[in-house]
Amino acid sequence: MIMEMKDSGSVVLTAYHPHSPARIPVMEQSFVQDIPPGHSPTSRKSFSRCRRINRMLSNESVPPPAFSRSNSQASMDSTSMEDFWCEVESIKESSEDGSDEATLLEFKPADEGELEAEWLQDVGLSTLISGAEEEDGQALLSTLTRTQAAAVQKRYNTYTQTLRKKNKHTVRDVRDIFGTSDSSPTFETVPVSPVPSNGIQLPGQKPVWKSVSSNSCLDCGLDKGSPSVTEELSYEVSFSESITVLPKTREWSKNQRFKKEDSALPKFIVRKSRFGLTEVGDLSPEDMKKIRYLSLIELTAFYDALGVELKRNRTERVRGRENGLFGVPLTVLLENDQKKVPGIKVPLIFQKLLLKLEETGLETEGILRVPGSASRVKNLHQELEAKFYEDTFDWDQVRNNDAAGLLKMFIRELPSPLFTVEYLPAFITLVEKISKIKLQLQALHLLIMLLPEANRDAAKAFLQFLKKVVANEGKNKMNLWNVSMIVAPNLFIYKGKRANQQEMQAAATTAHVVRLLIRYQDILWTVPSFLISQVRKMNEAAMNNSKRQLMFDKGVRKLLRRKTMERERPERPEGAVTFPPYLQSDIPEGVIRVYAPLHSKVSMAIQLNSQTKAKDILARFHCENSRGSSQNVRGQIQSLHEIGGNIGQHCLDPDAYMLDVYRANPQAEWVIKPKAS
Repeated sequence: MIMEMKDSGSVVLTAYHPHSPARIPVMEQSFVQDIPPGHSPTSRKSFSRCRRINRMLSNESVPPPAFSRSNSQASMDSTSMEDFWCEVESIKESSEDGSDEATLLEFKPADEGELEAEWLQDVGLSTLISGAEEEDGQALLSTLTRTQAAAVQKRYNTYTQTLRKKNKHTVRDVRDIFGTSDSSPTFETVPVSPVPSNGIQLPGQKPVWKSVSSNSCLDCGLDKGSPSVTEELSYEVSFSESITVLPKTREWSKNQRFKKEDSALPKFIVRKSRFGLTEVGDLSPEDMKKIRYLSLIELTAFYDALGVELKRNRTERVRGRENGLFGVPLTVLLENDQKKVPGIKVPLIFQKLLLKLEETGLETEGILRVPGSASRVKNLHQELEAKFYEDTFDWDQVRNNDAAGLLKMFIRELPSPLFTVEYLPAFITLVEKISKIKLQLQALHLLIMLLPEANRDAAKAFLQFLKKVVANEGKNKMNLWNVSMIVAPNLFIYKGKRANQQEMQAAATTAHVVRLLIRYQDILWTVPSFLISQVRKMNEAAMNNSKRQLMFDKGVRKLLRRKTMERERPERPEGAVTFPPYLQSDIPEGVIRVYAPLHSKVSMAIQLNSQTKAKDILARFHCENSRGSSQNVRGQIQSLHEIGGNIGQHCLDPDAYMLDVYRANPQAEWVIKPKAS
């Protein structure tokens, strides 16, 4: 079955559209939905209502929405989106019953220039607004590609022009920031040399790709019936720079169509370079913060290169509950849960709901689609609030469909959507304005990198669960499209102003976004190597700035002179600092000292060659310490970490070639320890 998509501009699903019986047209075509025996009258009422909604939306007499669609209005028959509208009706009924108690979100229109100011703050360039000369902002600007710099320049120009119109304080000229002679320079669209994930382009070196094997690439989208042709994704060059070297003619057709069959999605592979792949949990929080800055700049540049406007909602502070389970911000839930379980990344209640469904519900026919009893879900909700943290709640009493209802309720009642209010329009725009799935996936990838840590970790756990649901399609009768249609309204309909006609017609768009999230999730949690490269350069620039500042500080110079005189004395003072291994001259080139504090043999000097991998070093330590280490250490999964130098902390891919990583960051220390969960 093929669904036609035309462009509808940026749309945000915000709540539910009121339908009065007088407005529901009569149609000859209808569809029959079997209602399982034992369902309550409320469930029958829900199925009846969703039939009427489908008839209304599929009827040709419905007037077109009063806005311009250049290329992608969803056109589909009633049965293709039946699950979506039934889920919308179920959500509406739960809110009418008082189950959803979260406060409505209200959004004020942003004043001219305010969105640009927020954007500059969100990308870590608040110094451009304040006028302060801070090292972090300078380091970030020094790492930008041409398209990224152009995106920053464009937003800063808009911001400064707005301030001048309002006769506010004097602002810095853009020429002072970018060192250009014109306030609106143009950038040549020439190919950019690939920069490997080590962060340094070695002279004359080209990226080296491994031959394809079972572990040498990350692939997504291959199922029975999938196309045999695969497409390779590159992380070596920024997505926006890649767009500039493509032909200027638009890749997408006027009327975009996509098939809802799972096999219609292409297969993508990400080939491992000699530096391996990096997942979001492999980097330190400080470096991931920089990844977020760069991802927003890159996403903006990417949309600019495609000629698509990146719209965002104004950031609003939404105050949720400070205790309890439902309707509590993710960060507050985590803060409370981490007092009980240190280091936890996903709220305990969310974990437990997912675990319950994974243990007993994956093979339940119609799981997620068939609603549970509204009264039972309401009672379970209240009982969980009272008993969950006391560990007295009886999970055996919870039926699978009711557990699914609680899971969806938890997501809906978050004070701010899982994918954040600010960038919900961008999620929808990437489908409505961009036709090639590869480009959609690249935009989606950057949006995932943008998510706050708590949201990203919760989304990852949720999508992993949905992948397991789809994997059991043979028993639960829930394929990828079915699951996507059910989940979409729970993720993209949030409590705010009421949705209008065009927002409801974006149903197929949001379902397609969820489908991409589920199918390609393994790719989406991998940090693009060009972003890691820029983080390394940021860290190097910050270190160089710090060194220059120290050299010109008079007090520090005096201290250095005094320390120099002390070092010239024949006796070394007691308690003198021992330099780290990478500063010791007795370690020859190409040799690293690896530390393993949890092993009986805590350090080892290892000579690297062009074929030494991280897993080879791990295997050598395991062999040397197989008898002396404790049972607990032997049972843990150990990883090799790159620490310091031009990176905060980096858990290395076992397939990373160590000589390449060493040359990229010769000042790093190398430590074997358990990987952060």
